[in-house]
Amino acid sequence: MNMLIYLIPIALFLGGLGLFAFLWSLKSGQYEDLDGAAWRVISEKDDQPDA
Repeated sequence: MNMLIYLIPIALFLGGLGLFAFLWSLKSGQYEDLDGAAWRVISEKDDQPDA
């Protein structure tokens, strides 16, 4: 039971840290263009030689 005194604050801290990281990723634009990367993978202009 004494272990809960340590585990609950650690769990709350890690949860807050995860929430902070998620909100930071939203603010920095990580989720702006989800389809762009998928279409860039299959685009044909990368298959053609430059010359």
